[in-house]
Amino acid sequence: MAETEQVWLVERNYGQDEDLVTLVYATPDGSLALKKQLSHNMLYGKTITAAREQSRDDLDQVRDAETRTRYAEEAARMAENHDPEDTV
Repeated sequence: MAETEQVWLVERNYGQDEDLVTLVYATPDGSLALKKQLSHNMLYGKTITAAREQSRDDLDQVRDAETRTRYAEEAARMAENHDPEDTV
């Protein structure tokens, strides 16, 4: 069984024509992230939570130091203001 990490929602972007929504979840230190792209229609009926448990195998390294810092700051803010299972 793969090791898991708790990741926090740190970014939500809407595509130019709003057909795609990109969600980024990152580890508290911002070093690992999961990027998911969903169609706007797929979001209906889907619960987006403040945090989730994710297999480490699915996470990518965040190589840019500025992005790591931004993700870590946003993960800390989310953890301070939300329980992991809160819908956001």
